[in-house]
Amino acid sequence: MAASRLSRVFSQRLGSKYNLPRSVGHFNSRHLTSSANPNPNPNPNLVPKPKHILKSKDNLTRATIAAGVLGSTGGLAYYLLQDDDDEEFESHTIVPDSAIYPPTGGPKDLPVASHYLDETEDMVNKPRLVIVGGGWGAVSIMKSLEKDKYNVTVVSENNYFLFTPLLPSATVGTLEMRSLVEPLRKIASRIHAHFFEGQAVDVDVENNLLEVKGRGSDETFYIPYDKLVVAVGATSITHGVEGLDNTVSLKTIQDAIDIRRRVTTNVEKACLPTTSPEERKRLLSFVICGGGPTGVEFAAELLDWVSEDFVKWFPKLIREEINVSIIQSRDHILNTFDVQISNYAEKRFNRKHIKVITNARVQRIEDGKVIYKQKSSDNTTEDVEIPFGLCLWSTGIAMTPFAKKITDKLPEQAHQRALTTDGYLRLRGTDNIFALGDCASIENPKLIEHLMEIFEMADQNRDGSLTKSEFGLCIDHMRKKFPLTEQHLENVKELFDVYDTDKNGTLEIEEMRNMLTSVDSKMTNLPATAQVANQQGRYLGRYLSALAEKDSALASQIVGPFHYSHMGALAYLGNTAVGEFNKGFKMIGGLWALYLWRSVYWSEQVSARTRVNLSIDWTKRAIWGRDISTV
Repeated sequence: MAASRLSRVFSQRLGSKYNLPRSVGHFNSRHLTSSANPNPNPNPNLVPKPKHILKSKDNLTRATIAAGVLGSTGGLAYYLLQDDDDEEFESHTIVPDSAIYPPTGGPKDLPVASHYLDETEDMVNKPRLVIVGGGWGAVSIMKSLEKDKYNVTVVSENNYFLFTPLLPSATVGTLEMRSLVEPLRKIASRIHAHFFEGQAVDVDVENNLLEVKGRGSDETFYIPYDKLVVAVGATSITHGVEGLDNTVSLKTIQDAIDIRRRVTTNVEKACLPTTSPEERKRLLSFVICGGGPTGVEFAAELLDWVSEDFVKWFPKLIREEINVSIIQSRDHILNTFDVQISNYAEKRFNRKHIKVITNARVQRIEDGKVIYKQKSSDNTTEDVEIPFGLCLWSTGIAMTPFAKKITDKLPEQAHQRALTTDGYLRLRGTDNIFALGDCASIENPKLIEHLMEIFEMADQNRDGSLTKSEFGLCIDHMRKKFPLTEQHLENVKELFDVYDTDKNGTLEIEEMRNMLTSVDSKMTNLPATAQVANQQGRYLGRYLSALAEKDSALASQIVGPFHYSHMGALAYLGNTAVGEFNKGFKMIGGLWALYLWRSVYWSEQVSARTRVNLSIDWTKRAIWGRDISTV
């Protein structure tokens, strides 16, 4: 039945598409032939082979032929059954002269992209939303923003979204590069957004103009905006260390490609008989400056590569000379995790012969050599040198040049280490620019400045003190108005008992002042992680959708300020993982931890394609190992 129905569809489509008679293209499930010549074997010289010869054919050959036929048939069916939407799309697309030859204007007299080549009629009168960046924050906005609310433009230096938490796995071939990226144009198409591959170089706050430099071009142009979202991420902090041009970083897919080639090239060069023992030792030394998650996970991936693949294919002498070192300025690696997790990671690395150097500060990096100061137990320091064939610099983040230019233009942003926003992710000093992700930081509230407001709101009987029930109202008010304080206001009863110093069952104004001062001293900025940027992007998508229909005050009341919900943190340690989650739950080692780590990151992918690719890559590595070629 299905075959005959498909046959009729093919016949009708071929006839209508190419003005052919109905007989042409007619076939059934048993043979493909013209109805005018129904003989399946029109050439009498071609005699069919006996059935016993056909039966002797290999099953693999039959499967290959069947797959080829089915694939060709499916491709033909897909082609014939496609709707011709080209004309309909073109009829709704306007390409005015200003899109092809944009007029110049603005303070620098640059071309102003007031219209685009792919702009449609229904986009023209919508407010213009420009998103700068292509990371977690920008992608989360595109996935949560309501359709058809804005005329959206996305500007990014790369035309792909990179799943950064798994980037260390790509440096040694555990995962393929294509499994970690998704084209931004695909993601942006959900909200019919325009996309430009380029770099934002400046912004004119007064005239609402973003200056962009296209990739591969020396010319810049303006993009006008009604609302601007800055999600440009961050760059590596230098700490004033000289010689960072001798190191590599791990932030982009090109970084991972370069590291993979460098690691393999160094090992192959070390195998040559002309390589001296001193040069071999240097080539096989890998130094990681920074003991955060990125540095630790890169060291763990190197460990896996050496213990699982390197030992099979390279000389034993070479294997014994590989040296991996982590230099950390603090007491422990993974210092943002619980101390129990940090201790476990250090002990595991020591067992696996990864050298963990703590309380050390890098002084300078020369060609093939790291010089650092080691602090000893008696508080004395000494200079130590480590030769290296590859040095990874992963020691924190700093502002990008574009973010720095914004701070220079706004007095409210002066002398800040990141762009400062309010609780609605709106940039301080503006009313139509938003910032999120690694480039921005939500300004911590000063609760002590709101002491009287909070106290008078909660003191319902106006007796100048707060009972336990009134104190509960006070805590609820602070949690809603200042979401960043929630983690410091969890146990209401314990807080009340601690600050009720006279033990009279109520809190007076001075006792309340002491509590707010203590909470202010504990307030810290949100971590620069993909989890934070992802939640901020989802929130901002909802908030911008509300702003498209409501005024700022009403939208703020409906959506409320940003509230961060910490889901936990994970780190890969080489065929196992560690993590800590809400309510104090910790995950320390074990095979189940590895699969939980994989499951979390698999579920966080932005498309089904990358999920399938991840599954295939992990399966290939388990069966055949990693690819050790330099291609």
